[in-house]
Amino acid sequence: MAAPPDAILLGILVAASLAGLVAAIGLRDFVRSVLAFALGSAFLAGAFALLASPYAAVLELTVGAGLTAVLFLTAITLTSGREDDDG
Repeated sequence: MAAPPDAILLGILVAASLAGLVAAIGLRDFVRSVLAFALGSAFLAGAFALLASPYAAVLELTVGAGLTAVLFLTAITLTSGREDDDG
């Protein structure tokens, strides 16, 4: 018995979300890490939308992918975006 297309799409969205969020943790470049975080959050919003939860999807897309990414990028820009290698 084959899985319904919605289940396959949900699995793809969840896997892409996990891949983006794990990549955000593992990347050394701050800007790329923030972009991976925003992309993973956007895929998670797509999964919420597919699960018929539009309010959670919109909230995740605006706050998770949008506002948080902008705040992180602003903080990186203001702090010159480099780590100290003294420690």
